[in-house]
Amino acid sequence: MSIFLVTGTSTDVGKTVVTAALASVALQSGKSVAVLKPAQTGVDVDGAGDLAEIERLTGGGVTLVELARYPEPLAPDTAARRSGLPLLALDDVVRVARDLDTTHDLTLIEGAGGLLVRLGVDGFTARDLAAALAAPVVLVVASGLGTLNHTALTVEALGASGVECAGLVIGSWPQEPDLAERCNREDLVSVSGVPLLGLMPAGSGSESVQEFAQTAWGALGKSPLAI
Repeated sequence: MSIFLVTGTSTDVGKTVVTAALASVALQSGKSVAVLKPAQTGVDVDGAGDLAEIERLTGGGVTLVELARYPEPLAPDTAARRSGLPLLALDDVVRVARDLDTTHDLTLIEGAGGLLVRLGVDGFTARDLAAALAAPVVLVVASGLGTLNHTALTVEALGASGVECAGLVIGSWPQEPDLAERCNREDLVSVSGVPLLGLMPAGSGSESVQEFAQTAWGALGKSPLAI
């Protein structure tokens, strides 16, 4: 049994697509998979959130659990206060994650925004959740200018709390990368001190289940998480 937390250097770096890709690779390896989304923001009660996207890309077969949903596209604790809905509690998220871990080979937890975005009661973050679970973190990063700094800062913040960074994934790699992107691909490992597990081609999130399975395996099938 294993738990990994997927977070990003910021919002809109491709966390959901990478989470779906990790789930797809695990499914193709014959593993049972659960994906936990502690807090979904920016989606109405009946709207399709990140878990619906993961289900669409993987074709089902993944246990999907969402604990809280807030309509405004804000940090979860801010969105909760503004909506009057209950804030998430760290202990509750930990309990659900551990329960999923007992019945699945792989449990993936997708955070909201970046590592230190406040998720609920007492301002707990994805870093606090990873620490409480002793769960390694997969860090989804951007490809362009600024990513070296953002990545180094996030890895440093993880290390300050004794949380392992299992590796980096570039969440959206363009078909024709520019000079900065090509250099960043080479420099991310030396700057962060953690391995680059793979990169997801831009546009992967619009592929069919079969296409996405092939893309995910090509990008992440040789990573330690696929074993």
